[in-house]
Amino acid sequence: MCDDITELENQGFYEKLLTRRDFNLLAGGAAISLAFAGCAPGEAAEGITESDVMIDTPDGTADAYFAHPTTGAHAAVLIWPDIVGLRPAFKMMAKRLAADGYAALVVNPYYRQVKAPLVEVGQTFRDPGIREKIVPYARALSQDTNGTDAKAFVAWLDAQPAVDTSRQIGTTGYCMGGPMTMITASTLPDRIGAGASFHGGGLATDKPNSPHLLIPTMTADYLIAIAANDDARDTENKTVLKNAFSATANKAEIEVYEGTQHGWCPPDSAVYNETAADKAWARMLAVFETALA
Repeated sequence: MCDDITELENQGFYEKLLTRRDFNLLAGGAAISLAFAGCAPGEAAEGITESDVMIDTPDGTADAYFAHPTTGAHAAVLIWPDIVGLRPAFKMMAKRLAADGYAALVVNPYYRQVKAPLVEVGQTFRDPGIREKIVPYARALSQDTNGTDAKAFVAWLDAQPAVDTSRQIGTTGYCMGGPMTMITASTLPDRIGAGASFHGGGLATDKPNSPHLLIPTMTADYLIAIAANDDARDTENKTVLKNAFSATANKAEIEVYEGTQHGWCPPDSAVYNETAADKAWARMLAVFETALA
């Protein structure tokens, strides 16, 4: 997960690759603008409709972002962001999914306490002050709040004309969002047909409420993309996940992405790895193509 040890590892890895000038360029947003050319936040994309939306839940009103092909009805995807929350990089990823033919909703999981975004462009979780700000919001979440939110967000998606309710829904999660996908899939097994976890933290633990124990209650095929440094810290995690999936009818592709650091997928991450992120994205689409058909 995103903790101080992971951030120290990532910082050391990152500083080997970039000069201070390079870091300033990335912190200023250059990485975001280059990552998905022609798909910057707020920029009109041909054939894509996008909007900031508000969704009523039993605990309040959640702010979120919805992107979908302008015409037709499509399979929906619910996106759980990493610990830094809803921000331009995740809006771009939702828009990218829309360009791939999906109706994508990315949510602010902290809506009970604060509206998104939590950080300014250039601020990252690797900054101690940012961690001190965000971690209390993350700790306020639980499997119960995740389940409540999943029901509300899926109900909202199913009410949208752009969503084809005859097709099952996919869900993706990054960092802390990884286990949220599993809770979502377990809470709504009749609607969630596929999940994808990217450098997810805490997917399999020794606690009685470990997310991997929910796998038998899911009817979702999965992609689990693991960062190399996460795997180095817990080499048995992938085996536990593989064994849990193999005991069910759910298909799972579980892979350690060599050369990656925790957080490598969002394009505004200090350790963004474009080649590995594109590979993981392609594998996600492959899972969705069959599981959400």
